[in-house]
Amino acid sequence: MTAKWNIADAAARLHASATVCDMVIPGTSALDDRESVIPRYLAAGCNYVSLTIGSDRWTLEQTVLVVAAERARYARHADKYVLVESVDDIIRAKNERKLALGFNFQGTNGLAGHLDMVALYYKLGVRSMLLAYNQKNLVGDGCHERTDAGLSRFGVSLIKEMNRTGMLVDCSHTGYRTSMEAIETSSAPVICSHSNAKALLPHDRNIPDDLIKACARIGGVIGMNGMGIYIADNDASTAALVRHIDYMADLVGPQHIGLGLDFVFYEQNFYARVKANPNRYPPDKYPIPQQFFKPEQLPELTELLLKRGYEEDAVRGILGENFLRVAGSVWKN
Repeated sequence: MTAKWNIADAAARLHASATVCDMVIPGTSALDDRESVIPRYLAAGCNYVSLTIGSDRWTLEQTVLVVAAERARYARHADKYVLVESVDDIIRAKNERKLALGFNFQGTNGLAGHLDMVALYYKLGVRSMLLAYNQKNLVGDGCHERTDAGLSRFGVSLIKEMNRTGMLVDCSHTGYRTSMEAIETSSAPVICSHSNAKALLPHDRNIPDDLIKACARIGGVIGMNGMGIYIADNDASTAALVRHIDYMADLVGPQHIGLGLDFVFYEQNFYARVKANPNRYPPDKYPIPQQFFKPEQLPELTELLLKRGYEEDAVRGILGENFLRVAGSVWKN
């Protein structure tokens, strides 16, 4: 009994002192009031979250308007949030007991084929952008596309521009060959912000061993996705998620693992979108309802990793420091 309580106490101390980062909160604040959900992350010990504010579903004009609205929304609450430009901002937010907010795009259609938009979006706080959301676009194929054609010429140019600007290249939701060619093309570490191990669950959204190894080989990080259908037969328990962490840690080391929980808090909206878009969400791949790993499970994750024998430094890395290392090496002021 004593040992059990010692582990619990150690986990609580570790979780409080760690810099915990979640690479993806999906949706926008317009969806079921994201602003009511975000405080739950800070309460659960999370220090940084990256909000999706761009999608392959939106035009350039729609994307710019959403970016402007989201920046204004959170800038009005400087007493609670820090809009992130650098890793130092994340550390400052933790010290000030605020939540650091970054922005990401889930897709590249918001560029409308204009490479110059990358630098503009980066100036506006977009720090990562995944290449193709499930379906084919100008950059390449998505993971649910019928083809696997790889990067387009525009895609190659885009990755070079993202490297130049300092924006993280993200291969989640992206087709296998497009992802592998993106990793080969990139001169900077690449992330798979919210992708699990395909060897444990053969869903198209999960990634195979050679892609995991390729991402790790150039110093990248893979964020563990908290959607039950990508974890284990619609199981979003902490123990089920740790199976994917164990697998990837054995494969490439814990230094290449992070968190991209992808908490779909707007369930009914999401289910309606899934039903309305079978080409983007193949019905056999997206059962309804689904289970989701919630931010309140984060302290339990820390404790379970310690119980599984992970060293404290490895746990700190998985919780957020691995992401901070990669972001610090890619982001430019």
